[in-house]
Amino acid sequence: MLEALSHTGWSNYSLFLAPDGLLIGYFETPSLEDALTGMAATDVNRAWQAEMADFFENLDGQTPDEGFVVLDEIFNLESQIDSLRTQTGIDPVDNKETTT
Repeated sequence: MLEALSHTGWSNYSLFLAPDGLLIGYFETPSLEDALTGMAATDVNRAWQAEMADFFENLDGQTPDEGFVVLDEIFNLESQIDSLRTQTGIDPVDNKETTT
Protein backbone atom coordinates (compact mmCIF):
# COMPACT_ATOMS: atom_id res chain seq x y z
CA MET A 1 0.00 0.00 0.00
CA LEU A 2 2.80 2.43 0.88
CA GLU A 3 4.50 1.81 -2.46
CA ALA A 4 1.24 2.19 -4.37
CA LEU A 5 0.42 5.49 -2.66
CA SER A 6 3.88 6.87 -3.36
CA HIS A 7 3.91 5.73 -7.00
CA THR A 8 0.50 7.25 -7.72
CA GLY A 9 1.42 10.73 -6.52
CA TRP A 10 0.36 10.80 -2.86
CA SER A 11 2.82 12.63 -0.59
CA ASN A 12 2.92 14.19 2.86
CA TYR A 13 0.09 11.81 3.81
CA SER A 14 -1.08 11.81 7.43
CA LEU A 15 -4.12 10.47 9.28
CA PHE A 16 -5.53 11.98 12.47
CA LEU A 17 -8.01 10.21 14.76
CA ALA A 18 -10.26 12.06 17.22
CA PRO A 19 -11.44 10.37 20.44
CA ASP A 20 -14.98 10.13 18.99
CA GLY A 21 -13.70 8.14 15.99
CA LEU A 22 -13.60 10.99 13.49
CA LEU A 23 -10.77 10.25 11.04
CA ILE A 24 -9.15 13.10 9.14
CA GLY A 25 -6.69 12.45 6.35
CA TYR A 26 -4.34 14.95 4.78
CA PHE A 27 -2.20 14.45 1.70
CA GLU A 28 -0.68 16.44 -1.10
CA THR A 29 -0.66 15.47 -4.77
CA PRO A 30 -0.11 17.25 -8.07
CA SER A 31 -3.47 15.86 -9.31
CA LEU A 32 -6.22 14.45 -7.10
CA GLU A 33 -7.88 12.84 -10.11
CA ASP A 34 -4.66 11.11 -11.20
CA ALA A 35 -3.88 9.97 -7.64
CA LEU A 36 -7.33 8.42 -7.19
CA THR A 37 -7.36 6.86 -10.65
CA GLY A 38 -3.89 5.42 -10.10
CA MET A 39 -4.83 3.89 -6.77
CA ALA A 40 -8.10 2.49 -8.15
CA ALA A 41 -6.03 0.50 -10.64
CA THR A 42 -4.04 -1.32 -7.95
CA ASP A 43 -4.91 -4.68 -6.42
CA VAL A 44 -3.71 -3.60 -2.98
CA ASN A 45 -6.10 -0.63 -2.98
CA ARG A 46 -9.09 -2.71 -4.09
CA ALA A 47 -8.40 -5.14 -1.25
CA TRP A 48 -7.99 -2.30 1.28
CA GLN A 49 -11.24 -0.60 0.16
CA ALA A 50 -13.19 -3.84 0.58
CA GLU A 51 -11.66 -4.58 3.98
CA MET A 52 -12.09 -1.07 5.41
CA ALA A 53 -15.52 -0.12 4.03
CA ASP A 54 -17.36 -1.23 7.19
CA PHE A 55 -15.41 1.30 9.26
CA PHE A 56 -16.74 4.26 7.26
CA GLU A 57 -20.16 5.88 7.64
CA ASN A 58 -22.49 7.40 5.05
CA LEU A 59 -20.77 5.97 1.99
CA ASP A 60 -24.08 5.39 0.18
CA GLY A 61 -22.66 2.53 -1.89
CA GLN A 62 -19.32 4.20 -2.55
CA THR A 63 -15.92 2.88 -1.54
CA PRO A 64 -14.07 4.85 1.15
CA ASP A 65 -11.84 6.57 -1.42
CA GLU A 66 -14.90 7.66 -3.41
CA GLY A 67 -16.75 8.96 -0.36
CA PHE A 68 -14.26 11.26 1.26
CA VAL A 69 -14.97 14.97 1.48
CA VAL A 70 -12.49 17.44 0.04
CA LEU A 71 -12.25 20.45 2.35
CA ASP A 72 -11.53 23.99 1.19
CA GLU A 73 -8.33 25.47 2.56
CA ILE A 74 -9.22 28.73 4.31
CA PHE A 75 -5.83 29.66 5.79
CA ASN A 76 -2.23 28.94 4.86
CA LEU A 77 0.56 30.48 6.90
CA GLU A 78 3.14 30.47 4.11
CA SER A 79 0.73 32.12 1.67
CA GLN A 80 -0.07 34.85 4.18
CA ILE A 81 3.60 35.53 4.88
CA ASP A 82 4.42 35.63 1.14
CA SER A 83 1.55 38.04 0.55
CA LEU A 84 2.76 40.41 3.27
CA ARG A 85 6.31 40.26 1.89
CA THR A 86 5.01 41.19 -1.56
CA GLN A 87 2.74 43.98 -0.31
CA THR A 88 5.13 45.62 2.13
CA GLY A 89 8.62 44.59 1.04
CA ILE A 90 9.22 43.54 4.65
CA ASP A 91 9.55 40.00 5.91
CA PRO A 92 6.91 39.76 8.68
CA VAL A 93 8.84 36.96 10.35
CA ASP A 94 12.01 38.91 11.08
CA ASN A 95 10.85 42.49 10.27
CA LYS A 96 13.64 43.02 7.74
CA GLU A 97 13.32 44.43 4.25
CA THR A 98 13.22 41.81 1.55
CA THR A 99 15.37 42.04 -1.55
CA THR A 100 14.00 41.47 -5.02
